[in-house]
Amino acid sequence: MSDEVRRLSDLEAIRDLPRRYAHCVWQKDADGAAHLFAKDGVMDLNDRPALEGRDAILETYRATFDASTFIPFVHNHVIELDGDNATGTVYLDLRSTDDGKAMTGHGYYDDRYVRTDEGWKFSYRKLNLVEYREV
Repeated sequence: MSDEVRRLSDLEAIRDLPRRYAHCVWQKDADGAAHLFAKDGVMDLNDRPALEGRDAILETYRATFDASTFIPFVHNHVIELDGDNATGTVYLDLRSTDDGKAMTGHGYYDDRYVRTDEGWKFSYRKLNLVEYREV
């Protein structure tokens, strides 16, 4: 595979991670969302302790998806490739029902990606909500 084809293939695989993540969240698919992370991946929700490792992410997502509904829309994905690692920013519009309240918000994810034997995965994902308020 030529360097350019590999670069384009890597970019597309990385772009697919946030799209699949949003789809899993919409579908309340905790297993699918957690599997998008490397085994030692970290999800930083910014307002509580970070979830470290795929098992911790899965456990928290199962409980969260049972209690709340999140409808994320992701867009404007900027990626910087560096061999088997990459960084990115993904912008987010969010609608949710949290503790029985209709909520809306927007922000972005700071992401780090790693190529694994399973393909590209999130190695670190940080949610940065600029605004999150009751509708």
